[in-house]
Amino acid sequence: MITLEQARPWYSNADPVHNFDHIQRVYNLATKIALAEGADLEIVQAAALLHDANGSDGHDEVARTSHHLDSAEFAGKYLSAQGWSPEHIEAVKHCIISHRFRDTRVTPQTIEAKVLFDADKLDSIGAIGAARAIAYAAGANAPFYFPPSKSFIETGERIDDEPHSAYHEHIYKLSKIIDRMHTKTGKELAAKREEFLGQFFETLIAEWEGYQ
Repeated sequence: MITLEQARPWYSNADPVHNFDHIQRVYNLATKIALAEGADLEIVQAAALLHDANGSDGHDEVARTSHHLDSAEFAGKYLSAQGWSPEHIEAVKHCIISHRFRDTRVTPQTIEAKVLFDADKLDSIGAIGAARAIAYAAGANAPFYFPPSKSFIETGERIDDEPHSAYHEHIYKLSKIIDRMHTKTGKELAAKREEFLGQFFETLIAEWEGYQ
């Protein structure tokens, strides 16, 4: 069994959005959901600890695009060295490969993969989600809010010189998280978090534009 302390060195504090704090929260959420859903706890917890373990900077868009694949490769090598069986290694790798929201080529097929997906996405919404969205925007030199174009609202494609603000991320991804959840427990936990996040951005926009 991998411990939290064993996983800590795999993550850099340089990225406040995908650092070890994120891993701890996902680990705790994944454990909670796994117990409620009857998933294999060893597989889920290993996947939670390894799912972002590729050492990439979260603001490097190229690295983020393939981070789930890189992390799965790292997980396979690490677990093999630890003497895990090929079957369990593949189970963990599937969880990791299928956890990325923006890559739908491989979707979660096992209950363990569904648990990791839900736990990881829960950390993107609610109060933590709001904090992470703002932190990511600040780190990427993007605004917290910028009026989205009609093109972005309708297609997700930005027009020339349109930044990807924290609010853009809310429109593109965060507001759709609950519709992508897989487990009953995950959906229940997401409902309250989604409501809070929607209210947060409504208030942010009103204050930004001086309405309140």
